[in-house]
Amino acid sequence: MIQAVLFDIGGTLHTVANSEALARAFARRLIDRLAVYGIAIPAPPDAFARRLHENAEEYKLWSEGTLRELPAPKIWNEYYLRQYCVGEETLAPIAEELSFLYDYERVCNKRRPRLVETMEELRRMGMRMGIVSNIISTSFGPHMVNEYGIAEYMECIVMSSVTGCRKPGAEIFNIAMERLGVAKERTAYVGDTISRDVLGARNAGLALMIQIKNPAIAHRDKAFAGKGPKPDFLIDELYEIPAVIREYNLAHHH
Repeated sequence: MIQAVLFDIGGTLHTVANSEALARAFARRLIDRLAVYGIAIPAPPDAFARRLHENAEEYKLWSEGTLRELPAPKIWNEYYLRQYCVGEETLAPIAEELSFLYDYERVCNKRRPRLVETMEELRRMGMRMGIVSNIISTSFGPHMVNEYGIAEYMECIVMSSVTGCRKPGAEIFNIAMERLGVAKERTAYVGDTISRDVLGARNAGLALMIQIKNPAIAHRDKAFAGKGPKPDFLIDELYEIPAVIREYNLAHHH
């Protein structure tokens, strides 16, 4: 019997769209914000946007290889702004602000349809709910659940930026289940990637893994095409979740 549902954020509660125009606008915004704090970026927005992307991909490789998330000042100093020699101490007071902008403004986040009613229905079913997310910002998770009007449904928000550990490692899931006080045999997870979410739920031994389709990230899961772990259910929309859990609980009612 499922008693708790944990959710990923990016690609799951909302879809995420990238574009060169957005990347350029974000680079300009970042240059302006850094200038406010007396930090000069001697590069035009176009070149800076490309450099940021390359640096971020390098950090992604490192963090995926180690399953660790560094503190924001380290990420910005050692990776994202590495070539500009800003220094960790200078970045420390503003690193969270930069990280939030990175996850909030660099891309276009669009909430999935019927988000609130899905959470409302799950709560009526007696489900406990929480968030498990790989994210470099510590304020992004709480901000998004407030913006989307679902904060009251979420009993825990567990983020790699706070825990220091990332999906698909089991540890970040274990932290969330511990906070809810629910066993893995009674926990479901909803996420969009095979590489982090399906694999993570399997590593953590969760009873039920629901993958929500997200064409935007197919390239990240290329290595798993046709092989690798499979979800128990593959859905198109969040609002399919209550029916999936009812079906699972009926079949596993003992």
